[in-house]
Amino acid sequence: MTIETATLGGGCFWCTEAVYQELRGVVSVESGYTGGTVPNPSYEQVCEGSTGHAEVVRLRFDTEVISYREILEIFFTIHDPTTPNRQGNDVGTQYRSVIYTHSPEQQETAKQVIACMASVWDAPIVTEVSPEQPYYKAEEYHQNYFRQHPFQGYCAFVVAPKVAKFRKVYADRLNTAGAGT
Repeated sequence: MTIETATLGGGCFWCTEAVYQELRGVVSVESGYTGGTVPNPSYEQVCEGSTGHAEVVRLRFDTEVISYREILEIFFTIHDPTTPNRQGNDVGTQYRSVIYTHSPEQQETAKQVIACMASVWDAPIVTEVSPEQPYYKAEEYHQNYFRQHPFQGYCAFVVAPKVAKFRKVYADRLNTAGAGT
């Protein structure tokens, strides 16, 4: 088993976490914050939009099962990479589309995937690609949020449809045990 890390921001981390927890080859998913200037920010501080942090998920994945390229290709199908600082009704810099890379190879792969995905979208891709920055794990109540609160309003109306779409499109890639369980 060869483990790599990917750090991705695609809007609310509850949505992104819920999808990647079901992907075969992903061994753990953690919600957190990165890309800002305040050490150890709280959710409330990040939501105010003044810290500069993005809501992200940090994935650990087995490269013998799934490649970084595949992780990114899925990323571009589960969020809208063409809207700056916004995903649906979630608006603010904390919801920006961003890839934090952990190596020069990841940075090059990210640029390649963005170039390939440009033809899929009707508008230009605005996803940022940046080297990894200090990362802070989100509060414990944000971890496994969709699994713990599937009927909470936001989860039922925003997260669940994204997860259902992912399950349909990537049925052959599902991990029935789920990461982070």
